[in-house]
Amino acid sequence: MSYTNKHHVRVLETMVSGVLALATLSTLLLIIALPAQAQTETVLYSLGSQAGDGNYADAGLIFDTTGNLYGTTLSGGAYYGGTVFELTASGSEKVLYSFGSQAGDGRVPYAGVIFDNAGNLYGTTSGGGAYKCSNAYVCGTVFELTAAGTEKVLHSFGNLYDYGLGDGTYPFAGLVIDNAGNLYGTTTYGGDLACGGYGCGTVFKLTAKGKEKVLYRFGRRKGDGENPFAGLIFDNDGNLYGTTFDGGYYGYGTIFELTAADKEKILYSFGRYAGDGLHPQAGLIFDNAGNLYSTTTYGGAYGYGTVFELTADGTEKILYSFGGQTGDGESPTGGLIFDANGNLYGTTSFGGAYYGGTVFELTAAGAEQVLYSFGSQADEVIYPYAGLIFDTNGNLYSTTSHGGDLECETPYGCGTVFKLTP
Repeated sequence: MSYTNKHHVRVLETMVSGVLALATLSTLLLIIALPAQAQTETVLYSLGSQAGDGNYADAGLIFDTTGNLYGTTLSGGAYYGGTVFELTASGSEKVLYSFGSQAGDGRVPYAGVIFDNAGNLYGTTSGGGAYKCSNAYVCGTVFELTAAGTEKVLHSFGNLYDYGLGDGTYPFAGLVIDNAGNLYGTTTYGGDLACGGYGCGTVFKLTAKGKEKVLYRFGRRKGDGENPFAGLIFDNDGNLYGTTFDGGYYGYGTIFELTAADKEKILYSFGRYAGDGLHPQAGLIFDNAGNLYSTTTYGGAYGYGTVFELTADGTEKILYSFGGQTGDGESPTGGLIFDANGNLYGTTSFGGAYYGGTVFELTAAGAEQVLYSFGSQADEVIYPYAGLIFDTNGNLYSTTSHGGDLECETPYGCGTVFKLTP
């Protein structure tokens, strides 16, 4: 089985069970040496450390205006369907919502949340909802969580079918919002059901009143992208940009643009040459010149993923290939952020000195430095799948899928929220 198919199987298995697959964990605790770390890591909170807490954070975080952090867990909570949580600046955690409390509710939120101007939170769940899809799996939702703590399912995926052209199913990415309050996102499956049996995914728009429109269905023409796992970004003209994990002219994923008129264009197909990145799982960011940046989970010179740039004129460049030095990170699944000097920061899911993943910096000159290797401490904080955010002091924050409270459900812990201090 190819790693593309393995990834899809992992996703579908996790939707059903609500628990992250543990197939790769058997190699974890082979720790002998403890080299010094370049940064100071602090576990702000260990998930699963209290009754009804969420478990397994695959998604990133956002700040509110007072410095509190917000995120999701893909399982746990009062009904074992995942949670939305708040973590105060002092490290006090509160479960804002537990999924699965009512019929038709969403379950298993892989992605994080966003705010609107009124302080309401919006996000997606990869499962749950009102409609059943292939193999009787429920198809996912878009939800709103008001500032008062009331949850509402804005849309249940899987209800629009006409001659094989259907609604999207299984949204694994988060949302973006426009100035009118409309929400935009991707679904990994659904759409044109002739593509891959389950459909190859969609781009959708959801109005502030909850009316959904499928803007694009992937896989309907030769060389098109398939199966987007990442969310979208806008440019200044209202065009949308994103990545697909599969498809393209070489089968290893794409970068695409969807214009404000809903016309899709493939900007780049991965796997074009030996050493190219393969299978981008993360979303994109712009620099001030209009160039796009992100990561691929596989490929590169050593097979462990890349950081790439796509210039405004459509030229792709590998800025860094992971795995070329001892203790380097492997397999980045999260996106990137810039600092004020143009340096890039991100995470790798695996690799590092203890094979628990890394936080890395890539300078504007192309030099990579592993800032932190996970797995060195007694709490064994491991496997950061999400990207990072900065605070105003330059500290970095994100989540790990495992580690933390080692008494939580498995001997590998249920994940953490961490802070990395320069």
